[in-house]
Amino acid sequence: MGHENIMPSSLADPQAQAAPRPAGAPADVAFPKAIRSFVRRAGRTTGGQAKAVLDLGPRFVLPFSPSTLDFQAAFAPPDASLLHAGSADGERETILEIGFGMGEATAQIAALLAQKNFLCCEVHEPGVGALLKRIGEQGLSNIRILAHDAVEVIDHMLPVWSASAPDKGLDGVHIFFPDPWHKKRHNKRRLIQAPLIAKLAARLKPGGYLHCATDWQPYAEQILEVLSAEPLLTNSAEAYAPKPDYRPLTKFENRGIRLGHGVWDIVFVRR
Repeated sequence: MGHENIMPSSLADPQAQAAPRPAGAPADVAFPKAIRSFVRRAGRTTGGQAKAVLDLGPRFVLPFSPSTLDFQAAFAPPDASLLHAGSADGERETILEIGFGMGEATAQIAALLAQKNFLCCEVHEPGVGALLKRIGEQGLSNIRILAHDAVEVIDHMLPVWSASAPDKGLDGVHIFFPDPWHKKRHNKRRLIQAPLIAKLAARLKPGGYLHCATDWQPYAEQILEVLSAEPLLTNSAEAYAPKPDYRPLTKFENRGIRLGHGVWDIVFVRR
């Protein structure tokens, strides 16, 4: 029997349509409620993905909340005795990933960098199920998922870094292959624009990094321009960066390389 393309009840977000607008946000900000950088793509959740949501969703999917997220509590294992040395005091780094698709690269990076925690946002329901399935198959414990608009997550759940609370903040941000919105009239929907980068930069710890990757050169040029204009960030390279070892080549990317398509990595660091 096929599965309908709906959010399973164990994953549904009751606040997904009613998230509060950021206090004092001007009417012309880049991400008003009428404009999204994503669409909820059609697709069917497989039986295996649905089972992963039911079995693993309660542990690995976090609910959206208008209050600041406690990273240590969010990543604590059900059994405190399973905590690794050094993790109980909140020393593990936290990396935010925006838009993980079907979770293939996310799972590979989380397995490779097992000493770090990964907070991952994705609104594509089959993708959430697929990553949960990978979590179960690979025995990963350092991933948490927010099935919610990343912009609202940033606004309401992620703390702005402050010298008075230097441990509160992100150690890194991954945005891999965001939708390029190729047509010029749709460019306004692109995720990576100055207001979002300002929000992310403010939430990075000094020395934290923002890593973007795209296979669409006009978008790569825009990303480089936007990040270069953010005063809190500095480029780690002259222009585009070499692909960091932790980012795997996806099947899609390998196919593009065989066809002669380019891929651009942009890595900036918080001053």
